[in-house]
Amino acid sequence: MAVTFELPAGVEQDLRQEWQNLDQAAKEAFVIYGYNAGRLSLGYVAHILGLDTTLQAQEWLAQRGVPLNYSLADLESDRRTLARLFGTTR
Repeated sequence: MAVTFELPAGVEQDLRQEWQNLDQAAKEAFVIYGYNAGRLSLGYVAHILGLDTTLQAQEWLAQRGVPLNYSLADLESDRRTLARLFGTTR
């Protein structure tokens, strides 16, 4: 499925001078926005960009200054899992 939208011709022309591959730039902006908004997982980011792993997606986002979506609740959940698996380390 392709997603398209219209830009005024002058705007498109100016943007194409700025970004040689405007279509790719728009796709990447969409991916960053979707990930930041919590609507796209690392798996979807990897899939959309044609990357092999979620680690590559995480690296791609990091190179663009996008922080990892990892909340305090995620940290606490990971800590409980580690404590259950390996015993409490405190």
